[in-house]
Amino acid sequence: MFVFHQGVIWMIIATIFFALMGTFVKLGGESFTPTELVFYRSSISLFFIIAIMRWNDVSYSSNYMKLHLTRSSIGFISLLFFFYAINHLPLSTAISLNYTSPIFLGLLMPFILKRRIKKWLFLAVAIGFVGVFFILKPTFENQNYFAGLIGLISGLGAAMAYLFVTQLGQLKEPVLRTIFYFTLISTICSGSIMFFGEIHIIQFEHALIFLGLGVSATIAQIAITKAYHVGNTLGNAGLSYLTIIFATIIGVVWFDEFIDSQTTLGILFIIISGVYASKK
Repeated sequence: MFVFHQGVIWMIIATIFFALMGTFVKLGGESFTPTELVFYRSSISLFFIIAIMRWNDVSYSSNYMKLHLTRSSIGFISLLFFFYAINHLPLSTAISLNYTSPIFLGLLMPFILKRRIKKWLFLAVAIGFVGVFFILKPTFENQNYFAGLIGLISGLGAAMAYLFVTQLGQLKEPVLRTIFYFTLISTICSGSIMFFGEIHIIQFEHALIFLGLGVSATIAQIAITKAYHVGNTLGNAGLSYLTIIFATIIGVVWFDEFIDSQTTLGILFIIISGVYASKK
């Protein structure tokens, strides 16, 4: 019997808005560098998070600052690499590479969380990875091998960040505080890098893209942090594959992309993986 608990609902919300975020990154990448996109994404999210924290009277102070800084630093690097991959690869390819994070989660959980993993969860993740394989069709013909490697590393970074989010949840750290430090560190680091590089002028249409990027990223970040606070870590990892499905749908509707039979088969594997991973 499959039981869909609160963590599953939050994870589905997160995957929808992460797909939207990737779309805005793709649009913004035509005029801005990955570092600039990370800065605007993070700074806009930071504004919303501070407002929500003040509204809910959530304190900025924490007894686990080292854990927050570690999670935030790894998350920033992963985000920067992810945006780079989106700018240099097709959207579905970049997202597929980033969402190899569940594979890395399965490998890292015993070392970081000191937790034994049920073998059937590995099967769910493996099924999802087969689906990613069919969608990705990893030939990389006429594509950037370096960008592919960067996208894969972003998946490893995302896995590590989610494990630290799980730890913070176990320590009863508020979701908003966890997101606050991530967006703060990402804003500071990306802003510092921008200071030494080229800064492009923002037009009105760019402002709309950045607003969409910031809002979608904020909702996605709140949802995924909530999911890893209350849900099963590897189960959430399996459901995270849904982002690829939503990104594929957006690609067809928005960018007139074509879905072939292998991609369709991959989507079916991913759906099976996500449902099976949420099994209680």
